[in-house]
Amino acid sequence: MFKDRNLDAVWEKVQGNVRISPAEALALYESPDLLGLGKIANSIKEKRTGNSVTFVVNRQINPTNLCVLSCKFCDFASKKGRPNAYAMSMEEILSKCSPDLREVHIVGGLHHEWNFEHYLSIVREIHERFPQIQIKAYTAVEIDFFAKIEKCSVREILTRLKDAGLVCLPGGGAEVFSERVRKALFPFKIGAPRWLEIHRTAHELGIRSNSTLLYGHMETRAERVEHMNKLRALQDETGGFLSFIPLAYQTGKTNIITRPASAVEDLKTMAVSRIFLDNFEHIKSYWVTLGEETASLALSFGADDLDGTIGEERIMHAAEAASPLGMAREKLERLILSAGRVPVERDALYNSASLQLA
Repeated sequence: MFKDRNLDAVWEKVQGNVRISPAEALALYESPDLLGLGKIANSIKEKRTGNSVTFVVNRQINPTNLCVLSCKFCDFASKKGRPNAYAMSMEEILSKCSPDLREVHIVGGLHHEWNFEHYLSIVREIHERFPQIQIKAYTAVEIDFFAKIEKCSVREILTRLKDAGLVCLPGGGAEVFSERVRKALFPFKIGAPRWLEIHRTAHELGIRSNSTLLYGHMETRAERVEHMNKLRALQDETGGFLSFIPLAYQTGKTNIITRPASAVEDLKTMAVSRIFLDNFEHIKSYWVTLGEETASLALSFGADDLDGTIGEERIMHAAEAASPLGMAREKLERLILSAGRVPVERDALYNSASLQLA
């Protein structure tokens, strides 16, 4: 059936709903049969979500790039006094919201002068003025920071955010769950145990979350698979993850790498994640890091979601992402249709917008 006969056994497992091992996932990366790999991943996608691909009318808000951390891979963060440093006022933040949005995605730097009440008020103000917008806000790195400056538990921080209007957490800050990479690139940032603990606590409180993998820098393929394995284990435990999002590293000005991962590597990572993460309902093709063409191709390699309109994204574009700053609803729909899929608008929790309007 496949050019690479090693894929036959994986196909049989997938058809029989049998979980593949980390070793088998790693072996998939080595397969020369890219189309065969895509066929397996696509069969899983279509079994779960048919021919539909979801997207959301959303806006990303990055309130500040001032950050107490200094991660070697980050082109977004800045320090006080630098020309590119900024911090939005509440009025500026609210001006980014509009009644047509279904989701706002809030993530930014760890500001040296903002207390937790300030971050909390951002969620509260948006929720009160735009109650129809679902708020996805603050990575596990930010939640950890809030707990430290507030001198309280993560559970208390998350409870207060939920009461203010938060509905889910983004998946950022995970990077790759490798101590080797963490020590080299972001030694002052939380590692796997703390990231997983925070998401576990969120799930226990009924707060859903997303998960990510930043790949294409100094990590190995084996470290990517181990990262996914930790996520799969937590999903077995809690069932709280909404989606998995492979994030292709942008070269920027950090000089960690000179060129990004190839489109083949992007598609392999998408397919492997869809095959391996058998307990995840959704795999996202994030057009901001992949670019429009590869993001569209990924819809045939296991991805069932294209994220959203975003409006303005600063973090990846600070690292010179080549994708456009925002994408209108009509363009997203055309991108999905060009892949032979049916576009379906959703909300932050992956509920169909058409069902909400019915």
